[in-house]
Amino acid sequence: MRHHRKSGFTLIELMVTVAVVAIIAAVAMPSYRDYVIRGKIPQATNNLSTLRAQLEQYYQDNQTYVGACAAGTTAPLPASDDFEYSCPTLTASTYTARAQGVAGGPMSGFAYTIDQANTRTTTAVPSGWGTAPISCWVTKKGGIC
Repeated sequence: MRHHRKSGFTLIELMVTVAVVAIIAAVAMPSYRDYVIRGKIPQATNNLSTLRAQLEQYYQDNQTYVGACAAGTTAPLPASDDFEYSCPTLTASTYTARAQGVAGGPMSGFAYTIDQANTRTTTAVPSGWGTAPISCWVTKKGGIC
């Protein structure tokens, strides 16, 4: 007498498969999140470098930084979904430009600055990315610039 085996999966086989997929996802998701974050950091640093050049052009034209970082000037603030840009310090001879990660977004907790002396500082980082302030722009976990 022949026994015909029904095709399909047993409950145990299905549970093992789900467990393996869950383990892989638990390992992969944090790595992917860090990869996405590292990919967005150059957006802030590049925009700050560009803003610095524009601020220097504004200074050449006006002999002051006061009034820069405004729409319609040679040094307008960049637009971004991940960072908010500001110029908290604008005097006749000094400035500080800042890129702050948007609250609630993937870049929340990051803050970068640059000044007229081209001093690049990371003023805030999320947990695991180092201890701020750091006298460079952090691009990798552990405070690596």
